[in-house]
Amino acid sequence: MGAHLQPLALRLLALTFPLVAKGFPDETLEKAAKSEGYCSRILRAQGTRREGYNEFSLRVEGDPEFYKPGNSYRVTLSAATPAYFRGFTLIALKEGKEGDKEDDHAGTFQIIDEEETQFMSNCPVAVTESTPRRRTRIQVFWMAPPTGTGCVILKASIVQKRIIYFQDEGSLTKKICEQDSASEGVTDKPILDCCACGTAKYRLTFYGNWSEKTHPKDFPRRTNHWSAIIGSSHSKNYILWEYGGYASEGVKQVAELGSPVKMEEEIRQQSDEVLTVIKAKAQWPAWQPLNVRAAPSAEFSVDRHRHLMSFLTMLGPSPDWNVGLSAEDLCTKDCGWVQKVVQDLIPWDAGTDSGVTYESPNKPTVPQEKIRPLTSLDHPQSPFYDPEGGSIKLVARVVIERIARKGEQCNIVPDNIDDIVADLAPEEKEEDDTPETCIYSNWSPWSACSSSTCEKGKRMRQRMLKAQLDLSVPCPDTQDFQPCMGPGCSDEDGSTCMMSDWITWSPCSVSCGMGTRSRERYVKQFPEDGSMCKVPTEETEKCIVNEECSPSSCLVTEWGEWDECSASCGTGMKRRHRMIKMTPADGSMCKAETTEAEKCMMPECHTIPCLLSPWSEWSDCSVTCGKGMRTRQRMLKSAAELGDCNEELEQAEKCMLPECPIDCELTEWSQWSECNTSCGKGHMIRTRMIKIEPQFGGIACPETVQRTKCRVRKCLRGPGMEKRRWKEAREKRRSEQAKKNIDSEQYPVCRLKPWTAWTECSTLCGGGIQERYMMVKKRSKSAQFTSCKDKKELRACNVHPC
Repeated sequence: MGAHLQPLALRLLALTFPLVAKGFPDETLEKAAKSEGYCSRILRAQGTRREGYNEFSLRVEGDPEFYKPGNSYRVTLSAATPAYFRGFTLIALKEGKEGDKEDDHAGTFQIIDEEETQFMSNCPVAVTESTPRRRTRIQVFWMAPPTGTGCVILKASIVQKRIIYFQDEGSLTKKICEQDSASEGVTDKPILDCCACGTAKYRLTFYGNWSEKTHPKDFPRRTNHWSAIIGSSHSKNYILWEYGGYASEGVKQVAELGSPVKMEEEIRQQSDEVLTVIKAKAQWPAWQPLNVRAAPSAEFSVDRHRHLMSFLTMLGPSPDWNVGLSAEDLCTKDCGWVQKVVQDLIPWDAGTDSGVTYESPNKPTVPQEKIRPLTSLDHPQSPFYDPEGGSIKLVARVVIERIARKGEQCNIVPDNIDDIVADLAPEEKEEDDTPETCIYSNWSPWSACSSSTCEKGKRMRQRMLKAQLDLSVPCPDTQDFQPCMGPGCSDEDGSTCMMSDWITWSPCSVSCGMGTRSRERYVKQFPEDGSMCKVPTEETEKCIVNEECSPSSCLVTEWGEWDECSASCGTGMKRRHRMIKMTPADGSMCKAETTEAEKCMMPECHTIPCLLSPWSEWSDCSVTCGKGMRTRQRMLKSAAELGDCNEELEQAEKCMLPECPIDCELTEWSQWSECNTSCGKGHMIRTRMIKIEPQFGGIACPETVQRTKCRVRKCLRGPGMEKRRWKEAREKRRSEQAKKNIDSEQYPVCRLKPWTAWTECSTLCGGGIQERYMMVKKRSKSAQFTSCKDKKELRACNVHPC
């Protein structure tokens, strides 16, 4: 068992075998842990139960009632805020089985994030935590078992210190049965009803994490990109795509070509079932620091009828690989709208192309296969291949955050502070709707965030109404609020540590007098520059409960959180409260204070005499390819007599488009070489060199070697010598002819010797030539081999300048 897993396993065993935990040595524990049937012992572990059991839930994405054999399903184990868990166990059993035997277990789990989850050493079919720390959610994939398995029970147990929330019933148990042939055409998703009122507006932000650094194998350096994002908010009656289903023509074109045109056409044909078409620009290259270009984002709305959202984007280049969400439900069971969804994504195969590498040639899959997640064992040439079958590294993250709500809300539970802050955030508008008859000062600077931690707070700014030229036209508010978090907590700041929210304070260590309490948080993302996080991950503070510990003292609760400041600017007051738990035992009056107040400071109550229009849209990039600049402007709206304005009226920033094509560049031709013979016919060559190779679709390089014929004076021969040579040649021809006749009977084919080695280069520099030959070994007399001749090849060499 791994070092991180050991404490959890021992805690589970201590709960299972209390006598062992109290009186037996450690080796007994180890022996018990490694004995047969350990999986069933985990399942039968008994622990302390208490109220709040429903704070934890086990969910199969889409809430299916039936599974399709062989399909993959995302399984999520989560805790509702402010609950958390340190350890967990997740297992899948055939209905009615105890887990004593290997055959009792159904399907297989696939790890998504190795930093969060791992297989249990002493029970390899079970999933547990990699590191025992506070967490609120984990995810794994579950591959459904083969046909004939029947119903399956997914069970989870939660470990929180020494309290174990168990799995035999309620929200930590999920029963899912095999889909029979009669229900083959029925979708996995049940009918989804939403009881929320009004509408909600969301912003989808896509963060790509696919780069040569994270996925080095065969990474396509020149053309890597994410295609344009396409999707919609829609009803349960329309499914854009789903894993385990078949890709439509629109999905196919997104997955193979990165083209959203057909899919947008399919979405718009479902106008009654669609509320918003979701579109965002492509990203070239696939990964960029956030300080160079903002992550692609899009806004959309949902209502009671169309409360699901789906989207897709292609990982390019690839055969048919993509990432996205399918039918994500943004409606809560409490008749409200989800505040925030953060989902890490792995690549999916659309089942339409059979390529195995990023740049595989087009190879249609016939017949078409179902959409499925890629795995590390798909093919040895796959860029995600891992012979040990490890998990695929995540390639992207999508954040969906609510930015506004409209209409009357009907939540049956009160809004929490996140909901209130979200409603205070103004919707982005196409243009400034401030009436021209209302003359304002400029907005003051934003106040400090009301939260100094990673818990959500709000900040405020204000402006002053200087003149109202038409009293019949109402002027908008002079205050503006915005959600915020403490320093170092922003998801968009890649140069700082990204921290989790603080876990709520622990109870005071004493029930009477002065004690201590603590809270924790953890690092969600380290700085991109590789530096260490110096942000504290644990806080401790003193706490006082029931200062006097005597029969005449009251028992009171701890102080609650501070209320908001009573002033919107300048100095105000804030209060906090506590309650009396028990009056003094001696019957005397309780003298403990139940309310406490102190001063609080908000931004100064001042104005800035400068009224500006909103920023214009960013201009197009100054170039059509490569790196350029773009600008935006705003105008001074306040009159000159209201005061000087030193605010900037124009901003510029860098922009980057796909790389510009680079054509091949060559040197000038060299001088023609000398003729390669001293008399008679010959040839000469000239060469040129490649200065710049073509890139990004530029013009390819033409020929670099040219050859032309040359003729020198006739070769002179003496008459005696000429006669002798003629005679020798005639005898030689007769001899060779006789030999050919014999060979043609035995070998009626043309046979050639292997190529000779290349000759030495004709020059040391400036462009020379090399030759090699392939000689005829056997030649047939047959007419069809009359072209059987010796062969010769030339190539350029030593093309560098002298």
